[in-house]
Amino acid sequence: MNHRVGFVVFDGVTLLDVSGPAEVLHQAGQAGRPYELVLVSASGGQVTTSTGLPLSGVVTAAEAGPVDTVLVAGGDLLAERPLDPGLLATARTLASGATRVASVCTGAFVLAELGLLDGRRATTHWRHAGVLARRHPLVRVEPDAIHVRDGRFVTSAGISAGIDLTLALVEDDHGAEAARRIARELVVFLQRPGGQSQFTAATTPPAGHDVLRVLIDSVLADPAADHGLPAMAAAAAVSTRHLTRLFHTELGTTPARWVERVRLEHAQRLLLDGHSVTAAARDSGLGSDETLRRVFDRHLGITPTAYRQRFATTTTRNG
Repeated sequence: MNHRVGFVVFDGVTLLDVSGPAEVLHQAGQAGRPYELVLVSASGGQVTTSTGLPLSGVVTAAEAGPVDTVLVAGGDLLAERPLDPGLLATARTLASGATRVASVCTGAFVLAELGLLDGRRATTHWRHAGVLARRHPLVRVEPDAIHVRDGRFVTSAGISAGIDLTLALVEDDHGAEAARRIARELVVFLQRPGGQSQFTAATTPPAGHDVLRVLIDSVLADPAADHGLPAMAAAAAVSTRHLTRLFHTELGTTPARWVERVRLEHAQRLLLDGHSVTAAARDSGLGSDETLRRVFDRHLGITPTAYRQRFATTTTRNG
């Protein structure tokens, strides 16, 4: 029996959030590992994507029947306005009987609104991670992850990250070699080397948070300085607790994790500019070669040396 995947769609859905995962599953079927795909919306019929292109052949949850995997696609409107009750009801119905529930990009807002992500780790597009964390404080938002698995729930970052997520689902179902073959066919990485984080630490908070903005600018200007929590709180003239709260509500992360990301990105630039691993570790503020290697492995899944070999330009490599 084919594994049934129900895509929850709606007017304004991001086309690639649907077509990317669907193509991965289509390729799995071409390789003899078929999935049955069904588009589901509150009213069925047809939905119009954010590009204006229509998706037809859409059915209601009642018409779709049971599915094995639910995949809630995203769209900017999910983070910008109250969620449609019909959309929520559709996702709730499908998720109640599914063995696996996934979301792409802002589709996580639907799962969070239903309470399905309470107490769980989850991610979404980095631009909306702070909103998700503020709106749903019981969700443990990880703003820099490409995709996050917690129990039967899998959430992914924005747009093309849905392809990464779906490759991971195929790997769960059919093994690493099957996912690897599909990745090669689609000319994408099975796991993104040197790119497991989805966003840059230079992301700034919304207007009206001048204290946090000035602090962020000072860290970006000199990543190797003392940026421990007490030092940053003193520089911002706020308590450590208040600073931690600001980072959580505005950036969806902790001060320590954000500083580590700043230092990692600075180390990446130094390596690509031809600096040694030791110099990159020292000048980025990460300190030792071993610390640099651990941070690269944790965030990027690659060593500093391999990163430089893969991403340096010809001029850098030959200079």
